[in-house]
Amino acid sequence: MSLVITIANQKGGVGKTTTAINLSTALAAVKKRVLLIDLDPQNNATTGLGVYSTNNGSSYDLLLQSKTVSEIIIETSIPGLTLIPSNINLIGAEIELVQVSNRQNILKKSLEPYTDMFDYIVIDAPPSMGILTLNSLVAADGVLVPLQCEYYSLEGLSQLLKSIQQIKKSFNANLKLFGILLTMFDKRNALNLSVSNDVRAHLNSIVFNTIIPRNVKVSEAPSYGKPVLIYDFKCVGSQAYMELAREFLLKEKELGWRKN
Repeated sequence: MSLVITIANQKGGVGKTTTAINLSTALAAVKKRVLLIDLDPQNNATTGLGVYSTNNGSSYDLLLQSKTVSEIIIETSIPGLTLIPSNINLIGAEIELVQVSNRQNILKKSLEPYTDMFDYIVIDAPPSMGILTLNSLVAADGVLVPLQCEYYSLEGLSQLLKSIQQIKKSFNANLKLFGILLTMFDKRNALNLSVSNDVRAHLNSIVFNTIIPRNVKVSEAPSYGKPVLIYDFKCVGSQAYMELAREFLLKEKELGWRKN
């Protein structure tokens, strides 16, 4: 069975899509079968993998139940990594699904026939707690939360954690918090150090040891349609995401995240 991982944060600009792309790439690099689902109307995970148009459909069609996973899934240039792309039509899904019964379960039901095809399904959720993110969390085994090392990011964290607990209580009793990932970290910045220390002091057991540094190569890679691991494998950003994948795999084994 696949382990379904939603990358989520209600605040934008925290490295959510960058983490989705590069964690997926790192897992594929160690011979795992990975499906990345772009569930964000901004479709940055799609273009970040060099996909700019597709005639097969998108995650919008999946949520509207007009197409199946097998009809819209596409290969990427990275061996072992496949993609369900997004496009601008996804903006309308929130409205179009209002009258649909059990709309929070659509993605979960759509993925169920395909869970044996992949080791990991990674979902890039939009930066809001609407029906798209709700679908991603109902479908997930767990959520990974990227957190920028800024106080504004900290302010929204407690609300996000409350939302996750409410979804766990109401819709997905098996949902786990896989961990909080500190991103865009600059060790020369006293504020970044302070936020990092505060998060670890209060939430140490669920904070990844790996920290993603602020790195120009990580910022440049999407404009070339490549994960930073492909754009510049030797840069500190790439090495951090490879370390994250190693830590993730180790924690998965130690904590028994995967379904039996």
